[in-house]
Amino acid sequence: MKIITVRDNIFLKELEIGDAAHIFKAIDSQREYLGEWLPFVEFTKSVKDSLEYVNTVVSMPENCKEWQFAVFCGDDFAGLAGFKGTDRLNRKSEIGYWLCEEFQHRGIMTDSVRALIKFGFSELGLNRIMIKCAPGNEKSGRIPQRLGFTFEGTERDSEFVKEGVFRDAEVWSLLKKEFIFVQKQ
Repeated sequence: MKIITVRDNIFLKELEIGDAAHIFKAIDSQREYLGEWLPFVEFTKSVKDSLEYVNTVVSMPENCKEWQFAVFCGDDFAGLAGFKGTDRLNRKSEIGYWLCEEFQHRGIMTDSVRALIKFGFSELGLNRIMIKCAPGNEKSGRIPQRLGFTFEGTERDSEFVKEGVFRDAEVWSLLKKEFIFVQKQ
């Protein structure tokens, strides 16, 4: 199991079956807050739904693995962060993330994403990492800005929200050579 130390008492733990209960509890107790920007909240009706998601992640063959991590602040589950849509041939992936409301405004997710970027470029051999955020989701959109990503534009109707409704996504990217440059400043 992969564990990435973010800072102090914050770490990323590779997702495992036991995390499903934490995920569901967080979603179920914060439906309004998380549901504003995360369409899967509406479809997560029971711990079984979270268990199915985690099982899909942990049962992927090694050559198709998407690295997903539970974010912990001490012993407390704080959210999820990880890679999705990885294109191994072209060495690119997207980082997705969400954080429970009570852990906001402490730099936890910015530092977690920074740790994932380092992991992606150094251990996964990625050359390009993207972050996509819904227009108007200012908290999420500030993370790529803080970390030196370049805004590429808006992907129209990028994310299915519910039947007949799609949401645009602002696309941000960071290349390995840019990250090395940002780290040296």
